[in-house]
Amino acid sequence: MPQTACSFETTGKRGPLRYLLYQPESGDAPHPWPLILFLHGAGERGHDLEDVKRHGIPKIVEEVDEFPFMAVSPQCPPGAWWYQFLKTLAGLVDHILASYPVDARRVYLTGMSMGGYGAWHLAARAPRRFAAIAPVCGGGLASQGFPAKVRVLREVPVWAFHGELDTTVPVEESRRLVNELRACGGDARLTVYPDTGHDCWTRTYEDPALYAWFLEHAR
Repeated sequence: MPQTACSFETTGKRGPLRYLLYQPESGDAPHPWPLILFLHGAGERGHDLEDVKRHGIPKIVEEVDEFPFMAVSPQCPPGAWWYQFLKTLAGLVDHILASYPVDARRVYLTGMSMGGYGAWHLAARAPRRFAAIAPVCGGGLASQGFPAKVRVLREVPVWAFHGELDTTVPVEESRRLVNELRACGGDARLTVYPDTGHDCWTRTYEDPALYAWFLEHAR
């Protein structure tokens, strides 16, 4: 299904944040729509929004006939990291909520690799904003207060994914954060693919169980 190229104007030094917007066709999703914010990996940074469609949610919505969510997929500028845009990303979500018929109780967050880190960090910055999060082959930066900071997500359902054979982001990154959440009473689960390396996102985002799980949760 088609996605629209959009731009979110910010007051920061880095200028506008460009993103892909997918809106379900009438009858494809509940109304108001649930929303997924997707954060891509390091390889999709740049100025060409077509690159964002290589993996994850923006790829899936191009391939399926129906997708029962509005999807917002911003593009990180070259050389930057998602943790530098947490305030901007939170503002983008506010903008979407104010501009479209989105169910504010059903806003979900996911990301892969660099975007998996971004998902953990953004959720920790705004733990009341998301109904559930699904970080994929990500982790948390010790320089940003992780893993201790993850405890603020103890009331947010989390389903993390990782490949056991990942040599880019070790699986221990996800295990550490999930275990930290479980230790403080959080609702956290981890799926580890024993035969998979860094690319565990293909299996994750192609699995209908992820989207069914998202829809089980509302704030």
